[in-house]
Amino acid sequence: MIHSMTGYAAASRDLGSAVLSLEIKSVNSRYLDIGFRLGEELRFLEMPLREKIAERVGRGKIECRGYLQAQTGGVRERVPNAAMIAELGRLDAAVRGALPQAAPLSVAEVLRWPGVLGDDTLSAEQVQAAAMELFAGLLDEFVASRGREGAKLGDVLKDRVARMREQVAGVTPMVPTAIAAYQERLAAKLREAVANLDEDRIRQEVGVFAAKVDVAEEIARLVTHLDEVERVLKKGGAVGKRLDFLMQELNREANTLSSKSVSTEVTAVALELKLLIEQMREQVQNLE
Repeated sequence: MIHSMTGYAAASRDLGSAVLSLEIKSVNSRYLDIGFRLGEELRFLEMPLREKIAERVGRGKIECRGYLQAQTGGVRERVPNAAMIAELGRLDAAVRGALPQAAPLSVAEVLRWPGVLGDDTLSAEQVQAAAMELFAGLLDEFVASRGREGAKLGDVLKDRVARMREQVAGVTPMVPTAIAAYQERLAAKLREAVANLDEDRIRQEVGVFAAKVDVAEEIARLVTHLDEVERVLKKGGAVGKRLDFLMQELNREANTLSSKSVSTEVTAVALELKLLIEQMREQVQNLE
């Protein structure tokens, strides 16, 4: 699978007294660049979150946001801790057994006892445990979103490769005919310009020029580069930099094909190839 460098995911979790919200998004970058925008109460999570991202992502400009928002509005149902109440009852009975004159615990005193109704204050350990668990699922979705985007980009690239192959296959039979026609025109012009030039010299000059405008080698390299693009896409993984290099090589061959062209048909094919290569290059810039 290939991955795009563009991705997004967000998730939140109710922690009782507060809601934890995390968000991660990414855009293109030459390298892995991770930035954080965390609330003050979550600053201590930056390093563990950075390590988790680096384990799963190889390239892209990534921004991770997180904040802890206190619960507002509505009253949450509070359930007494049955085990704590039972323990208080045992202790109350033991104390009054030793001190019969002691007054029993009132309901208000029991409810105010630490731990009976829980503590609304979240410890750093609780926040970190919840955040790392939430972030694990969030990171899975983020990587999956980059994978879905990468698959779409891969399909676009494969389509452009197929269209380029059609163009190359179409230009191949054109070249010998175009060169032969150009040789005839060039020979005729030489005869007109230099009346005393013998036929052997004319054929020699035409042959030298024909060798210069022969594009068989460029066409062969175009086919080879297209084969490599398909191989890289099939292999998957981190393909962005390799494909970017191949786009440069394809563009170089298309430019040479255009500069050597001796017919409008071959020139038109070269221009179409350059257009398709540019479209591919734009998509390749998005790949990890």
